[in-house]
This record gives sequence, structure tokens and C-alpha cells, in this order.
Amino acid sequence: MLTTNQMFERRRQRTRTVLRKTGQGRPRLSVHRSSKHIRAQIIDDVRGITLAAASTLDPDFRKLGKSGADVDAASFVGTQLAERAQKNGVKDVVFDRGGFMFHGRVKALADAAREAGLEF
Repeated sequence: MLTTNQMFERRRQRTRTVLRKTGQGRPRLSVHRSSKHIRAQIIDDVRGITLAAASTLDPDFRKLGKSGADVDAASFVGTQLAERAQKNGVKDVVFDRGGFMFHGRVKALADAAREAGLEF
């Protein structure tokens, strides 16, 4: 029987495999969610570099003095990420939710990034 971590890794790999096939060379918006924070970065897999990143651990977010484990924090991170990506000339990405379900904080981050100008 598979452990919880093994099942998570399988979901994550399955998601990435589909994204490689359908992504057509677009950068990947990767999300990582923990119990206390949420992180997101836009990665160019062809060149192997990170184009933009945002997190609840950033000083911009820490100044607000809010919790990093709620939907409002995820929305803030999505907006920050989209602004930083547009400064670097990235507008069209493919969304990599990893092994996480697309609801709650992950969905809030995606919706905020879309509203701020990213297309996926």
C-alpha cells in the first residue's frame, strides 16, 4: 500500500507529465502549499531558470502582519507573482498545481494571478 507522500508524488508527476505534453514550451507556474505558507514561481523548463517568484515569506507580505495560511494570503501571492512576471515579460503560462487539489488557497492564487494579467 502506498503512503500519503507516495500518492502525492504520483499526482505531482502525473500533472507535470500532462503539462509537458500540452504546455508547448510555455513557462510553468508552480505552486507549493504548506500548512503555514504558500509559494509560487514561474519556471522556464527549457532554460532551467526561475523567471519570477512570490511567497508569504517575502518581506512585502511580512509587513502586513497577516497569516500566510489563508485565502487572502494566497490571493496576495498570486497578484505579486503576476506583477513580477509581467516585469520580466511573461504573460502566458501553464498552471502546475503539483499534487494539490485545485480549490481553496491554490484556486485563490490562480484566480488572483489571472485577474492581475497572467493568461492560463
